[in-house]
Amino acid sequence: MKKLIIFDLDGTLAESKAAIDPEMAVLLGDLLQVAKVAIISGGDWPQFQKQVLSNLPATANLSHLSILPTCGTKYYQYAPDWKLLYAENFTADEKQKILLNLEQAVVLSGFTPAKVWGEQIEDRGSQITFSALGQQAPLEAKKGWDPDFSKRKVIKAKLDLSLPEFSIQMGGATSIDITKPGIDKAYGIHKLEETLKISITEMIFIGDALFEGGNDHPARKTGVVCISVKDPQETKKVIETIIACLTIPDKSKSDENH
Repeated sequence: MKKLIIFDLDGTLAESKAAIDPEMAVLLGDLLQVAKVAIISGGDWPQFQKQVLSNLPATANLSHLSILPTCGTKYYQYAPDWKLLYAENFTADEKQKILLNLEQAVVLSGFTPAKVWGEQIEDRGSQITFSALGQQAPLEAKKGWDPDFSKRKVIKAKLDLSLPEFSIQMGGATSIDITKPGIDKAYGIHKLEETLKISITEMIFIGDALFEGGNDHPARKTGVVCISVKDPQETKKVIETIIACLTIPDKSKSDENH
């Protein structure tokens, strides 16, 4: 029996930086009644509040929900309000080195967009994120920039050489996430295992970037059952199936009563 369902956010529960839609909100509320749920994403805490928490049904069982921003480098739990359990933040020197090498890798890659909406590089404390078209880029522009991840693979390859002591992953529609070594979604999953006392075999991870180099891929290293989805619509079908499986009456107990 699965006890914990773990989700990526952008591209899995919602479109990039968009709020979960009403149907997804209801499904998550229903899932929280039958299982514990965790969401691990490259976004920081305010993004989770905007995209997920402010849209959940008032009846949602938040005590069953764990939030792990910035690819698991932070962990929030609800008891009886949202509390930060840990944050694996960069030192000032680490930040300086990452920012310098990131800017160089972007320039050397030659992928200069015609238009940028807002800042391209965001310091999230425990993660530095590069968004090719800027933090406020419209969804349609982001979808068309690097749909096959080929541009970001070039930038990532340069960063892998210049920043070998850090973890570099691709996520969302245009993003590259940089965290401390070993601090990725696998780290977050093991933190969930440790905190919630739920074994890896009792978890499912659902994400849209489970391929090599994607920021969901580290989840595979844990041995957790992984379900790859292409978009939130596919995720909804997966959630419906999981709810149905978890709410099927136990036949053995039913037989004992007869």
